[in-house]
Amino acid sequence: MSLAESTPSRRNGLAQNVLHKLGAGVGVLLLSTACGRTITAATCVGTQERCVAQELARGGSVLGTSIDSILYASIEDRLASPTAESSVKMASPGTFDGSAGDHAGDMVEDAWHYLEFQTRLGPRNPGSTGHRELVDFLVSELVKSADDVQVQPFEVAHEGAKYSMTNVSALFKASDGRERPFILLGAHFDTRPRAECDPVPELRSSPILGANDGASGVAVLLEIARMLAYRRPPVPVMLAFFDGEDFGASTDWMFLGSRRYAETTNPSDVMCVLLLDMIGDEDLDIYVERYSLLSSPDLVDTVWSAAERLGHGQTFHRELGLYILDDHIPFIERGIPSIDIIDFDYPYWHTTLDTADKCSPHSLRIVRDVVLEVILRGEFAGPSLHKPEGF
Repeated sequence: MSLAESTPSRRNGLAQNVLHKLGAGVGVLLLSTACGRTITAATCVGTQERCVAQELARGGSVLGTSIDSILYASIEDRLASPTAESSVKMASPGTFDGSAGDHAGDMVEDAWHYLEFQTRLGPRNPGSTGHRELVDFLVSELVKSADDVQVQPFEVAHEGAKYSMTNVSALFKASDGRERPFILLGAHFDTRPRAECDPVPELRSSPILGANDGASGVAVLLEIARMLAYRRPPVPVMLAFFDGEDFGASTDWMFLGSRRYAETTNPSDVMCVLLLDMIGDEDLDIYVERYSLLSSPDLVDTVWSAAERLGHGQTFHRELGLYILDDHIPFIERGIPSIDIIDFDYPYWHTTLDTADKCSPHSLRIVRDVVLEVILRGEFAGPSLHKPEGF
């Protein structure tokens, strides 16, 4: 993202081991890891998932996390086996009672796990090994839970070199089977190829790790994907992972993936866009981004009201923040109501110091719960767009 202008108590701690059987008879396999985190290895949607669960139970691993012991297993063949990788059938959802606790965040791979995994890949700027590995991981992870996963490759020529970039999106059908129009939840997964704001001049040409600026939004979306697999939303949801947001030295060479995605998407298919960016800061304070308010005041009110219902009014502030150019702008230009959920008050922005120790699992959980409250409560109505002058 870029600014038209421009701090952090850490809360560490892994999710507590919990034993909880999901509603509607959906079986889950909960595994206790050596580090004490409880994860869901399978959501029991057929023979293929059962085989995965059995492999894990024999001492396998989930993204490098060794299995220590099985806490609980209940496997049921509730549905036919999944079909092709790009169209995975999921188990029937339970009911949502509107409480944050019902989100069962500790039942799945949590966002903190996904943030740490991304940073272990190293910088993920286009052309890097970490970038290629993350694209592959996003696809392989999303096909486990989504109804349909789409890959949108494109090529960018810049300063005499060619870069392969890829948008990845995953559709979760509504509980009644609808696919359109959907709420789009977006985040960029690429990281800045240069740390131009680093306090050490010698490091300013180095790529950044992007724990907050890149990994945090992706981490929350990946956790939400696992949740939507067993708790169907009342409206369709599309998760979009944008490439090339932080690529160039100027805004002409930024937001490349979101521009490509917005250009190739029918605006009538999108109810609205909620963009998550830089939401892992350990001292999280999210103010109303000004382009978001100008274009979509109803949507801003919907999200901030959800935060207040959940007791997060001290994190989601009603006061106005900055005008920020980010991945929501291409969608506003297409006439789609879009807002940017972002904490731009982050002193490690575009530096080599943007590392996981500056982030907090608690911050990720707050944003996760607010987004799920908006989606799953079922009170959401598509807002109208007030297009700002100049768009």
